[in-house]
Amino acid sequence: MTHKITAVEARTIRVPLDNPTSFATRDVVARDYGVVRVRTSDGLKGIGFCYGGSRGGSLVAHAVRDLFAPMLVGEDPHRTEGHWQAMYQEALLHGRTGSVMRALSIIDVALWDRNARAAGLPLWKYLGAYADDRVPAYASGGYYLDGKSPEDLGAEMASYVALGFKAVKMKIGRLDPQGEEDRIAAAREAIGPDVLLMLDANNAWSDLPTALRYMARYEPYDPYWIEEPFSPDDIDNHAALAQRTMVPVATGEIEAGRWRHKELLDKQGAAILQTDAAVCGGISEYRRISATAASYGVNMCPHWFHDLHVHLVAADPNGQFVEFFPDDQVLNFRNLVDTQLKYEDGDLLLPTTPGLGFSFDQSALDRWAIDDWS
Repeated sequence: MTHKITAVEARTIRVPLDNPTSFATRDVVARDYGVVRVRTSDGLKGIGFCYGGSRGGSLVAHAVRDLFAPMLVGEDPHRTEGHWQAMYQEALLHGRTGSVMRALSIIDVALWDRNARAAGLPLWKYLGAYADDRVPAYASGGYYLDGKSPEDLGAEMASYVALGFKAVKMKIGRLDPQGEEDRIAAAREAIGPDVLLMLDANNAWSDLPTALRYMARYEPYDPYWIEEPFSPDDIDNHAALAQRTMVPVATGEIEAGRWRHKELLDKQGAAILQTDAAVCGGISEYRRISATAASYGVNMCPHWFHDLHVHLVAADPNGQFVEFFPDDQVLNFRNLVDTQLKYEDGDLLLPTTPGLGFSFDQSALDRWAIDDWS
């Protein structure tokens, strides 16, 4: 018997930050999440989710309900590739990136989750299982807070090393060159010479001379990568910077579709891809991008949502790091799920239960929802 999709429902969740935070280009007081569930006639369901920004996250839910759900009800949930192509074609006039592609992405994630649950396998095993039981992770943080000194930042980075992480990431790009160098110097001194230190600029710069001026101050501290130095649309400057600095350029977190990622690779604008499966077109498109990157000798270090990307890094030969957030104030999506990933010696332990390995905490969704399931 072939089971059918009986419902595709979405909801918007707005979770405030207890302590408003900042990075190079904007301030954040709350985070909007688009969540979706796909139900099938055998009683199973799959879930998907994405970041919807600091406001306007309901656009994702509208795209799920108005564009895609009517196409899927009554269909076979295992036709993930067929459904992906049909949704992509339907969305062409509404947006091949942004909220519409995020809606497509989270439906695709939910289908893969449901199908892995139906098979009784953790998602990483359902996808092919390159890893055994764990994958490397880096601890992500280092945000700007009012009154936070370079010494405070160094203590934060050191606290992640004390948890066993061998790689850490901090925000840069908001201050003048000396202010940023003071922060990076404090971080490096606190973590020592052997821990990898990643720098995330969050699109801070708009021209190459400015970027080079800052990078000249950063290079002596041995950064492992410089992340998102320019607007995601400015691929040429990514490539120009990559040619002029010893620090590898990492980007791709806001990119959607295999074609833009291929342009990044062709122009040598990224030595590391940070593709986000909840942004780029879901697990289906992420796998195509990752396979393309492998042919260029480029590794995948996906952005955000460690609960999702732990499975994708574990399934790919060129999966390198999962971005992990020890602090639930930074990625407060952690407050919406019923099971947290475990870590050990800088690695994330792979889930052993079917699908994604967790479910939404319904009471948490109800607490912060700004609309109902529909």
